Amino acid sequence: MKKIVVVRHGKSSWKGGVEDLFRSLKPVGYGNTVKVCRNFLEMSDISSQNIFCSPAKRTLETCNIFVNNFFKNVDVEIQIIEDLYDFDGQKLSNFIKSLTDDLDTVFIFGHNNAINNFVNTYGDVYIENVPTSGLVVLEFDINNWSELKSGYLKLKLFPKALK
Repeated sequence: MKKIVVVRHGKSSWKGGVEDLFRSLKPVGYGNTVKVCRNFLEMSDISSQNIFCSPAKRTLETCNIFVNNFFKNVDVEIQIIEDLYDFDGQKLSNFIKSLTDDLDTVFIFGHNNAINNFVNTYGDVYIENVPTSGLVVLEFDINNWSELKSGYLKLKLFPKALK
């Protein structure tokens, strides 16, 4: 059994003519990510510390919010993966299929449309749009990541649906 927690980066700013890779979170992106993270903490029994993140600044900021709120008092290493700076999902899928099989649960912080395409290709419930700061947990009845096939939606947390 394998499990993936995918998180789309929080709402980011387009101001200042900054190159895409260096765009920061907006205050609302920070707040929504904290809200999703705290709700996830209350309802999750996941303790995995296998964290993979796109190198984009907004994605790293989102990931750090999770590390600081979800993994309190635990030393966590964030692995920056260039292929997670992906917008169609092919590199994301290939990365997941290449994970070592000793990892049963992983967190992945990335971008749309890669996340949308991934959850709709490998999940059993269609999700029209994973919003910014959105979190989706998928579970797969496989032993090897290279055998990735359709799995099951276990949880989705979207900021607008939370208090």
